[in-house]
Amino acid sequence: MDEKQAVGMFGALSQETRLKIVRMLVVAGPQGMAAGAVAEAAGVSASNVSFHLKELERVGLVTATRESRSIIYTAAYDQFVGLIRFLMEDCCAGHPEICLPATAAAACCAPSREERPQ
Repeated sequence: MDEKQAVGMFGALSQETRLKIVRMLVVAGPQGMAAGAVAEAAGVSASNVSFHLKELERVGLVTATRESRSIIYTAAYDQFVGLIRFLMEDCCAGHPEICLPATAAAACCAPSREERPQ
């Protein structure tokens, strides 16, 4: 990932509704969410959510797939990994142990509610 791509992604994420949408899509997982469900959960109109989803798609943070009459949006996890890697590239002046808590998979990737034992 280059600096221009990272700046575009950070710019898209700097808007409150878009950040809320991205967080919902990350939680939704690979099955994603229909645009209407995103609008309802975000508490915004369909046209408003469409505007925000298009911007997130433009910078590569979400992908859209048509399923019948719905458009399903999913988080582009590979792009988030790239963005995190971009931020951590020069981590801690050559002392990666300082950054270990931020990069440890267990710290941020707990099983989803569906995967947790009951």
